[in-house]
Amino acid sequence: MSTTSRKKSKLTLGLFLSYVLLVIIAICCIYPALWVVLASFRPGAALYSPTLIPKSLTLDHYHELLTSTRFKFTTWYWNTLKIATLTMVFSTILTTLSGYSLSRFRFRSRKTIMTGVLILSMFPTFMSLTAFYVLLLQLKLFDNIYALVAIYSAAGLLQAFVVKGFFDTIPRSLEESARIDGASNLQIFARIMLPLSKPMLTYVALMSFTGAWVDFILAKVVLRSKDHWSVAVGLFDLVDKEQNSNFALFATGSVLIALPITILFVFLQRFLVDGLTAGASKG
Repeated sequence: MSTTSRKKSKLTLGLFLSYVLLVIIAICCIYPALWVVLASFRPGAALYSPTLIPKSLTLDHYHELLTSTRFKFTTWYWNTLKIATLTMVFSTILTTLSGYSLSRFRFRSRKTIMTGVLILSMFPTFMSLTAFYVLLLQLKLFDNIYALVAIYSAAGLLQAFVVKGFFDTIPRSLEESARIDGASNLQIFARIMLPLSKPMLTYVALMSFTGAWVDFILAKVVLRSKDHWSVAVGLFDLVDKEQNSNFALFATGSVLIALPITILFVFLQRFLVDGLTAGASKG
């Protein structure tokens, strides 16, 4: 066999093994999600079933979760939607401005700030739980959803290093040409940088929304009353109070939680991929 044929065979074998690996990973990811979705339509309270596809389908769990007076699922859902949306807006604004400042301006302590952001981004946010607890206790902001929004928005600043990497990829010649035409810093940022930053803005907004939407630990600590709970806290209480006996209802809540994130990913997928690759190239 010639050298070219051997290389071609190795390439084909490597490609085949890659596809097999991707199929296995896809099955491992899709199968549990499909099981939870089908369990939400399955009669009864148990999550287990001998067959993947139920013999009969029902919407009773959705009706019970959305209308039962035992739960406040719609209130929890609205609270979570409000927290995630506000966090997405404030976090995107703060992170974009911070990343742009670090990328385009030179000021005292710039390197110290960048090093601090880089080090802090290596640790999970819940490690600062004690500090948040003491701060909220002194400010008497417990059980306040806006306090939770402030924490999430501040934690989102750790993405500023990735945003800075994206702004570094934009040629300075565009900025210099605008300055020659008399544009101010604000005009350059609003009319040149922001339109070019759609992929990165999408990535930051989506990550901020998703992080606030699915978080449980901080929400459990900050939000105390049932009227202020998020969906994650409410569903945990639902399973805890039902003594782990109504997992079908929990699966229904999980499906409803996944809906907004799934819709956002589907509509913003193209921008998300561009933002991930652009921000990572020089981050």
